[in-house]
Amino acid sequence: MIDWIAIFSNAAQELISPTTAAYALAALGLAIHFGYTGLLNFGQAGFMALGAYGYAISILSFGFPVWAAVLVGIGASVVFALILGIPTLRLRADYLAIVTIAAAEILRLVFTTNTFDALTGSASGLQGYKQGFADLNPIPSGTYGFGPFTYNAYDWWIRIVGWTLVVVLALITWLIMRSPWGRVIKGIREDEDAVRALGKNVYSYKMQSLILGGVYGTLAGMIFVLPRAVVPANYQTSLTFFIYAILLLGGAATILGPVIGSMIFWVLLSFFSGFVARAVEAGWLPFMSQVQAGQLRFILVGVAIMLIVIFRPQGIFGNKKELAFVK
Repeated sequence: MIDWIAIFSNAAQELISPTTAAYALAALGLAIHFGYTGLLNFGQAGFMALGAYGYAISILSFGFPVWAAVLVGIGASVVFALILGIPTLRLRADYLAIVTIAAAEILRLVFTTNTFDALTGSASGLQGYKQGFADLNPIPSGTYGFGPFTYNAYDWWIRIVGWTLVVVLALITWLIMRSPWGRVIKGIREDEDAVRALGKNVYSYKMQSLILGGVYGTLAGMIFVLPRAVVPANYQTSLTFFIYAILLLGGAATILGPVIGSMIFWVLLSFFSGFVARAVEAGWLPFMSQVQAGQLRFILVGVAIMLIVIFRPQGIFGNKKELAFVK
């Protein structure tokens, strides 16, 4: 028999998990890049890796406090955005796509190499950097919650910080996209030649957008590693593709889209993962092994997203007249 209660319970936990919050932040950054500015950034995994490694290395190797480690990660992402943007943002959009996907993979390989093992931990990654963040926790030790949402004080602290950051940055994004700066950004997405004809420095605005969305991704990388170790294998190109799937699922040029899209994506992934694994154990899928079952969940989630794309091409919250990614 399949334990449906356990499957739904595990899936429900993903609604407020730190991973869901991290992906929501990263997708918000991509919304600024792709949804509002029209920048094809395929290197958001690189920005997340810089956030994770910048935070962890600052604490482990240099003994920085939490606030300084956060600033180091943000500073690294700004430098990374400048390196990516300076040679590409004056060119066609596809040049940025090529450069960002390559740069993110180069970063991952640099973190994996044995040359910097003392700093990065090579393929084994880093751990032991969470104490400073845990010391800031105002919640008394113990277990709190109800039903599937029962966690210890540290796990609640991560969720509170992560989702507070999501709410704050979503509000900031909403405000800046209603500002004159935001209107210029959206104008660049629609017709950058027209914006340039109005006397605006399109290159400068693109760079600002790339930096801002990259900082979102960097903060996402920090939230992503607070409940786990920093491992370079987590920052493969597929990470960026998952974030794009979340963005397009919720709506590319929206504020709520990346947040709700992240929740739906991870709830579906958890549900299908639990269902398929237990179906194999119960003998419902005798032709499939547990390893194959682990891959099937991505196929099922992909089918679910495809159905949404077919019947709601602009995303759940997107406005088809403003932006549909099928254009």
